[in-house]
Amino acid sequence: MSEERDAARRTGPALEATYRFLLWLVPTVEKFPRSQKFLLGDRIQTTALDVLERLIEATYTKERRRLLAAANLGIEKLRFQFRLAADLRCLDQRRYEHAARSLDEIGRLIGGWRKAYDAAQS
Repeated sequence: MSEERDAARRTGPALEATYRFLLWLVPTVEKFPRSQKFLLGDRIQTTALDVLERLIEATYTKERRRLLAAANLGIEKLRFQFRLAADLRCLDQRRYEHAARSLDEIGRLIGGWRKAYDAAQS
């Protein structure tokens, strides 16, 4: 737990939460049915990696507003993609709930980062 706090302190909680989500996501997508692993599963992974990249970019640049908005949009896309995966029975209910909770947490962290950035710019 201490290692997670240290990593979050270095990179920020939104970035660290997204990284942890990807650690869970990659093996989860491997369990998708073959018919969806390379279509929906690949799209989900690509979207999640795009969110991670936007957060990394936002960490190391001064103009964050556009990058945080793009990351937030990616989270919204993931919500729908996971909903579709659950409805197609690629994910069981437990994994879908975990994904939904994780995406909500990441979305709140990004929203807090955006508010703090906007306040600092004022």
